[in-house]
Amino acid sequence: MATRTIENYLKQLYLEQQKNPHQVVAMGRLATLMGVVPGTATSMVKALADSGLVTYEPREGVRLSAQGRQLAVHVLRRHRLVELFLVQVIGLDWSEVHEEAEELEHVISDKVLARMDALLGHPAEDPHGDPIPTPHGHIAEDKLLVLSDAEINQPLEIARVLDQQPTFLQFVDQCGLMPGARIRIAMKNAQADALVITSATAAPVNLSTAAAAKFLVRQID
Repeated sequence: MATRTIENYLKQLYLEQQKNPHQVVAMGRLATLMGVVPGTATSMVKALADSGLVTYEPREGVRLSAQGRQLAVHVLRRHRLVELFLVQVIGLDWSEVHEEAEELEHVISDKVLARMDALLGHPAEDPHGDPIPTPHGHIAEDKLLVLSDAEINQPLEIARVLDQQPTFLQFVDQCGLMPGARIRIAMKNAQADALVITSATAAPVNLSTAAAAKFLVRQID
């Protein structure tokens, strides 16, 4: 059975590989993500490679094997289902559930997870809009666009919020930019490095380009 540390490494590798599917993850980058020194990350990666969970090339980087990906996606499924359960059933605020799920994802059994999934109606997304993998490890693909890259006046729907820090999620909630919100970019100001977001249900919101890059949106008619 995989330890908490192993599961955390595999999940983080999976999430990082999703950004650049055709590239290996550099060891320095992995160490930064895990909050450890490079030597510690290298020792763990070598152990993961010996277990067949990753492939590792010194001076190049690491990537998940098929077995490692399967385990990483299962951990991600537990995490995202737990988040949704904590919001919809327990009643926690969506800004609180990420850290709670980080703890619970390592201890919840498959039997309990299956019951939670059924109770929630087999959901496809967590509270932040992130896709929930199926029991077989499939993750739905959707054509999404970074908000900062969208065109002015194009009708958009917020699909995912990538930054799950509590303070940012509280800001998102206050501004009405939750997943499902229908919005438009009213203005882009290159000199101020900012955008103005409008919707039919909330006041206009000024976002920096960096903040807008934390949202994924889909174009709508």
